[in-house]
Amino acid sequence: MCGRFTLHHGTEELTERFAVEQSLLDLKPRYNIAPSQPVAAVIQRESRVLAELQWGLVPSWVRDPAESSRMINARAESAATRPAFRNAFARGRCLIPASGWFEWRRRGRQRIPMLLRRRGGEPLALAGLYERWKRSDDAVLRTCAILTTEPDEIAGSVHDRMPAVLTAEACEAWLDRGIEDPERLSRLLRPYPLGDLVAHPVSDRVNRPDEDDPALLEEVELPPPEDHGQLALGL
Repeated sequence: MCGRFTLHHGTEELTERFAVEQSLLDLKPRYNIAPSQPVAAVIQRESRVLAELQWGLVPSWVRDPAESSRMINARAESAATRPAFRNAFARGRCLIPASGWFEWRRRGRQRIPMLLRRRGGEPLALAGLYERWKRSDDAVLRTCAILTTEPDEIAGSVHDRMPAVLTAEACEAWLDRGIEDPERLSRLLRPYPLGDLVAHPVSDRVNRPDEDDPALLEEVELPPPEDHGQLALGL
């Protein structure tokens, strides 16, 4: 899954990399983006826009967002057919720019936070879905989810799922509103093909969403394995 990520690349670099024609944001570095928070997204409308969405998708047909589960991830293998995601898959595809994402590696009872990013530091394009939910007063809630897929070798050493990271060519197809074939779109959501991911452990401060500073990205030493024998004896 993908439950936390970072975006410290600036507006100018993202607009150039993703051919954005209109930016509605002035991005500030963020190092610990969590569900329910606003995120930057690249959306293809009449022009290509960099806009803000809330992380946690609310389908347009729910009666009350406060009573619905806000879904932060959608499985690539089933998103095209699941009721919660199929409208967005057909008409609400977007990119979620990220500088890297956090995942937790299990080691016995330990959960070790890891940062995954590109070796050269370039931004990642995560495949996303977005929806518009209109209130009775015509105000609009815009929300999104990040698609996940099978991991590549590096991500698979940490977790059994990873965000669907798109190549530059796949980004263009994913945003193309003229492409409606779900099988063609689903083929874009494959394990990361470029082979330049790296992963390293980070401070467990990242577990707290209110922590947000550059030090969260720094590599730390792995914690020592738990001594189950001593734990069993209460030592």
